[in-house]
Amino acid sequence: MLAMTRLVLVLSCALFVSSAFAQQAAEPVEATARALLERETADLPGTVEIELGTLDPANRLPRCTAPEAFLPSGTRAWGRISVGVRCTSPVVWTVYLPARIGVLAQYVVTRETLTRGQTIGPDDITLEHGDLTTLPEDTLTDPARAIGVQAARPSAAGAPLRADMLRMPPAVERGQNVRVTGAGKGFNVSSEGRSLGRAGDGESVRVRLANGQIITGIARAGGVVEIRF
Repeated sequence: MLAMTRLVLVLSCALFVSSAFAQQAAEPVEATARALLERETADLPGTVEIELGTLDPANRLPRCTAPEAFLPSGTRAWGRISVGVRCTSPVVWTVYLPARIGVLAQYVVTRETLTRGQTIGPDDITLEHGDLTTLPEDTLTDPARAIGVQAARPSAAGAPLRADMLRMPPAVERGQNVRVTGAGKGFNVSSEGRSLGRAGDGESVRVRLANGQIITGIARAGGVVEIRF
């Protein structure tokens, strides 16, 4: 009886070791990585293309019961990246699969050469279709963001139009009388002052108050400067 019990224990241990160290199939690892990329790209504009590398079928990884996919720190699902897949049970390992995320959508390009300071009209721009991941990250996809705005620098015809190529209309001008507003816990303040610089909406600007004090706030459209407490 004792011999039989030992035999059962040996066979059980052998089966456990065999299961734990069986070779990892590629399909569960790749499926886990693809599912993560699909979730991460669900809200992107246009048509998303996902190309995922394969796990070497001759890998020597022990079999994992529940692989988990992750993106390395600081990585977004955009362009060429690596996707991590880790195992924590019954063994521990991590592998990385190469991937490429393409985002096919329309973007704004210049129809004609733009000169510095030129106010952009509807006839100055057009739309093209392509992979946004191959373009500068601040390339515009909405023409409305460019129309009526000045070009900050010259640009050639056919160039993708980026946000940093535009000069937003100033919210306040140097020397302009502005209304200074602010709010804190349980109180609000409002005063008048004179802007000491030119600033677009959301940019920092210095203001001289009526009592001579100089404060710094955030310019807002309509000649308003917000101060924060």
